[in-house]
Amino acid sequence: MSWAQWTREVEVEPSIYAADFCRLGSQVEALMDEGARVFHVDVGDGHFIPPVTIGSVVVEALAPLVHQREGRLDCHLMVTNPDEQIPLMAAAGADSVTFHIEASPDPVATVALARREGVGVGVTLNPDTAVTALGPVAGLVDLALLMSVVPGYSGQRLLPESIARLRELRELVAPTCRVQVDGGIGADNIAAVQEAGAQLIVAGSAIFGAADPSGAYGELVDLVH
Repeated sequence: MSWAQWTREVEVEPSIYAADFCRLGSQVEALMDEGARVFHVDVGDGHFIPPVTIGSVVVEALAPLVHQREGRLDCHLMVTNPDEQIPLMAAAGADSVTFHIEASPDPVATVALARREGVGVGVTLNPDTAVTALGPVAGLVDLALLMSVVPGYSGQRLLPESIARLRELRELVAPTCRVQVDGGIGADNIAAVQEAGAQLIVAGSAIFGAADPSGAYGELVDLVH
């Protein structure tokens, strides 16, 4: 299986970092009832970003629930040592891992490691990193993630320069590479990021901060389909 088989032309990915962890399983189930199939898992180590967020234990707990309904777990590694975390995430049930170009001393080797572990692989750019920094891995990855906020905390506003950066990223990567955007996405800007080239659109607070997360997810999907 691959990203081409997992996703529709445009996929809205609920980011479980913004979920109510007392009700995480039931919220994920309700979103899958609404049609969600890919869940974004923000893994933070307290070093690359200030907070410690989600680790392999949570991935392992969610994987059976998500996989039995043919869903996928897309793990965004906001960590200083992605090569250490990739095997742990793969063993826990991650379907794909995305590492930061800023955190890997040898991005080509990190991509190769993920391939050996049998998971999809993406690369991430922080807002202050030039899109051209993808360099040698631009043609090797399944997805390229543009951070549209400074990574670390939910609820931030999308940085306005992200729209132009998305267009630049779409031009740089291969046509088969999915372009992903994460940070500050809501009903007021989701159509704009899609128009700029985003195919995998991560939404956290816009979904889980709503009184009805499933309804909020459905509304976002309607805006891009």
